Amino acid sequence: MKKMNFEKITLRKKISLRGGGIEISLDDFGYPGEKMAAYQNYLGGGMLGKVCVNDTIRAKHKFVELSIADELDQIGEGLKKYFHELTNPEGWENQTFEQNQTMPERAY
Repeated sequence: MKKMNFEKITLRKKISLRGGGIEISLDDFGYPGEKMAAYQNYLGGGMLGKVCVNDTIRAKHKFVELSIADELDQIGEGLKKYFHELTNPEGWENQTFEQNQTMPERAY
């Protein structure tokens, strides 16, 4: 899968040493009015949890076609990696994406 450019479709972004989130529009992917977000929780002790994603399509519909779910999973994986790059600049947590994904989502 090629690297996606999320900058031009970013609706909002808040990043800090305590995590944050980014929301993108899914219009360019053929889902008008739909959104996807990547977020990261603060675990405490200077540690961030794994980067997670959600989207409005699966939030609204209990079941989605497998092809749509696969496409959303690919977009989500790209968005998680992009957000990890934003939250893990030189001097912060210095953790690879793969290491980050082994962390818990939240501390409680």
